[in-house]
Amino acid sequence: MALAKARITVEHTGAQFDVMFNPEEYSLNKDNNFASQAIPGLGSPILQFVHGNLRTLEMELFFDTTDTRADVRDQTQKVVDLLKIDSELHAPPVLRVAWGSLQLRCVLTRANQKFIKFLEDGRPTRARITVSFSEFIDPEREAKEVNRQTADFSKGWTVQRGDTLASIAWRFYEDPALWRPIAIVNGIDDPRSLVPGQALRVPALPFTDPATGEVTS
Repeated sequence: MALAKARITVEHTGAQFDVMFNPEEYSLNKDNNFASQAIPGLGSPILQFVHGNLRTLEMELFFDTTDTRADVRDQTQKVVDLLKIDSELHAPPVLRVAWGSLQLRCVLTRANQKFIKFLEDGRPTRARITVSFSEFIDPEREAKEVNRQTADFSKGWTVQRGDTLASIAWRFYEDPALWRPIAIVNGIDDPRSLVPGQALRVPALPFTDPATGEVTS
């Protein structure tokens, strides 16, 4: 049984085409972004998750019209045109790339053409296109698929060696200057008195100081 051809579909029009030859391989990439924050008193910065990046798909497509002596650019242009701004969308079209278990809703971000065989009159008959696609998630889909969680309730933390109130505030609030609510709810008068193994309660923000009424948010 012949292997099914990889197919590219333009989402808003339904137009689709199969690649001339399936790629020999493809690369599907995913990574996360982290930020480091230096905290006084710690031997190294704290690494904080910022956000995940979209998946990217990279592959090389092969085109050959030598047998028919046709200009191979008639075929490669189908791919390159996916970079053009659509007049209805005012942006390049959203695509669906499908090949077996590979299913990706994406946009084409790069197409690098290389022509490697030519007819006597100079017309190319063989080409390779290195393409890169980036996953596309619109805000409505993101809201449905991502389960966002907020720090709206008190949490617990066991003090580790080297911890300071500032470093704990960074861990939970992403701001080392917001250490006072932790000190208040745990009755800590001296921020330097933390002991490894000590159990702390980390209150949710905004926090109201019961003694002064001051709000920390």
